[in-house]
Amino acid sequence: MKAPTVLRVYCRRCNKHTEHAVKKPSKGKPRSMSWGQRQLERKRRGYGGEPRGRLRRKAKTTKKGVLLLVCKVCGMKKTRVVGRLTRLEFKE
Repeated sequence: MKAPTVLRVYCRRCNKHTEHAVKKPSKGKPRSMSWGQRQLERKRRGYGGEPRGRLRRKAKTTKKGVLLLVCKVCGMKKTRVVGRLTRLEFKE
């Protein structure tokens, strides 16, 4: 899918339609002390293999694309899911 770099959509903070910059959201830094990560490290301790088993087959061939919309007036961010797609690229 070819997505535009600028979209004119509604902004809740500005309470009107404004121009939004369109980006691809990046994954945040994982928290090493989160509850799930602590449990995973606990299971990995000692002898044994993967704690949840290794997935040997892949069920899906595509992922759901997500766009990050940033308001150019107030800077508010929101995400928009665009559905399943094989590739996401931005056009000028």
